[in-house]
Amino acid sequence: MEQIVVTKNIVVSYLQFLRIQEKSKGTLEKYARELRELEQFLAGKEVRKEDLLLWKENLEKTYSPAGVNGKLVAANGLFAFLGRHDLRMKLLKIQKEIFISEEKELTRAEYSRLVRTAERKGKERLSLLIQTICATGIRVSELQFITLEAVKRGRAEVNCKGKRRVIFLPVRLQKKLKAYAAKNGISKGILFVTRSGRPLHRGNIWAEMKKLCKDAEVNPKKVFPHNLRHLFARIFYSLDKDIAKLADMLGHSNIETTRIYIMESGRVHRQKLERMRLVL
Repeated sequence: MEQIVVTKNIVVSYLQFLRIQEKSKGTLEKYARELRELEQFLAGKEVRKEDLLLWKENLEKTYSPAGVNGKLVAANGLFAFLGRHDLRMKLLKIQKEIFISEEKELTRAEYSRLVRTAERKGKERLSLLIQTICATGIRVSELQFITLEAVKRGRAEVNCKGKRRVIFLPVRLQKKLKAYAAKNGISKGILFVTRSGRPLHRGNIWAEMKKLCKDAEVNPKKVFPHNLRHLFARIFYSLDKDIAKLADMLGHSNIETTRIYIMESGRVHRQKLERMRLVL
């Protein structure tokens, strides 16, 4: 069987293959990071299954099971691409979580404090960006579809990961975004951009949000763009308990994915148990 060595060129070739398969930019960036770690671990040696199992063992000491599996998926994909299915590793078995960790559950009050803190610190763009994600459930990668034209129509037509859907913008958000565009001389196109006119990068948004945590008195572990999407999902679902409609709103093709978004915390579950009053 042909010997292989994980090199930068091989990783680049694999990423180009994934790009042709229309994988998202976020997925490509994630795989690049994961495979860079594998390349550094192997340090130019021929890939052997025993070394991969040692790598897997080391990962388990450092990362969560989900984190380990993410890295294994990236590595397994590379080996399949190279025709070496024998090098693929088994994923860790993860027991399905029933409750979301309270440490990760962003509350409506905490969201409000983040928005007000951004406004108080003169970060209008950040404040509106946070509100846009949370009020629509949009993905960070889809912010490029929030254009002035979309704001005027009251809806954004998203085409991402080969999926098309319409995202409606609340009237109050429309007014705020129109005012922001007028104030900043934006006459057309994408609203949330860098100074060079490019769409904001996920990492920049993440870093700006983290800087609000101390003044907003919110646990930094709860503050990242995707958690705003989770808050949108929980609040939307609480209105009419229609998980199928929520899946459509979030752009999910699998309702099981949507269930993760509306998972309750143990605190909420305990409150329900107390209200049942079954202990006499």
